[in-house]
Amino acid sequence: MKARKRALDAVFAADIRKISPLLLLDDVAVLAADRQNQDEIFGYARAIVQGIVDHHDEIDDLLETYSQGWSLDRMPHLDRAILRVAVWEILFNPEVPDGVAVNEAVELAKELSTDDSGAFVNGLLSRISSTNKPQ
Repeated sequence: MKARKRALDAVFAADIRKISPLLLLDDVAVLAADRQNQDEIFGYARAIVQGIVDHHDEIDDLLETYSQGWSLDRMPHLDRAILRVAVWEILFNPEVPDGVAVNEAVELAKELSTDDSGAFVNGLLSRISSTNKPQ
């Protein structure tokens, strides 16, 4: 969960600031380097962020396709970042079961975003996870 949160923070802030999420993540990693277990946390966070960067168009196309009337621009920035993290895990990380990726994303949405975000994130990710997975 900590790695997902680190990745989410970088993806969210980069989306708002229109800069690379990898740069933001690296800056935070330097600041947190003296804390315990940071290599593992930032290692997975970096894998998530790099995956989102590498597959950005594909991830966003899926979000647009399955969001049923919600364009990416209409989504709250935080929901969009949560969805990007989860879609990357669902499609490109076979080590994370789809249900875990969806549940973690829903929990983040409930904790950090609007009252309706948990249900929105759950519905959208459930539709995406039920489709064929490109690899």
